[in-house]
Amino acid sequence: MRYLGRGVAGLSRWATIMGGLSIALMMAHVTADVAMRYIFNRPLSGTLTVVTYYYMIFATFLPLGLAERRRAHISVEVLTDMMPGRVQHHLRGWIMLPTAVVMGLVSWRTFDAAIKAWDLGATQVQGATRILVWPAYFALPLGTGLMALILLIRFASYLTGRPDGLDESEASR
Repeated sequence: MRYLGRGVAGLSRWATIMGGLSIALMMAHVTADVAMRYIFNRPLSGTLTVVTYYYMIFATFLPLGLAERRRAHISVEVLTDMMPGRVQHHLRGWIMLPTAVVMGLVSWRTFDAAIKAWDLGATQVQGATRILVWPAYFALPLGTGLMALILLIRFASYLTGRPDGLDESEASR
């Protein structure tokens, strides 16, 4: 399980780098658009579409795996903090399974939508420019699928008591 965890951790790192790169590209693209608009009175065509259909989608969904690996998702422990430590441990362990199922369903449905968008050759028209948007549809199933896979690996680790290989400190051993 440790090797599978390391492989998924590597995919998660790659997806997160792509999400971070999309933020840097978005910043450069919007800056160039503003400069072209105000200096040369010639804005870059399609900026709004590229920002909303690519950069923002990649920056939002690709790093979901990293957030799950780092246990950085928002959680509210109003009642669970009052429970004994052993109950909290088992509750955290068992909640991973239904969460993985939900994220797996989201991944499956968004993959289906991505395939349909691909088949249609989905585009968005902005001004006189037609921009392909179907590739961005694949970011959703990738991000949610990674999160589901990480949750399943963690759940298996919880059940067996064996290391999952997902954590940075564990990967160096």
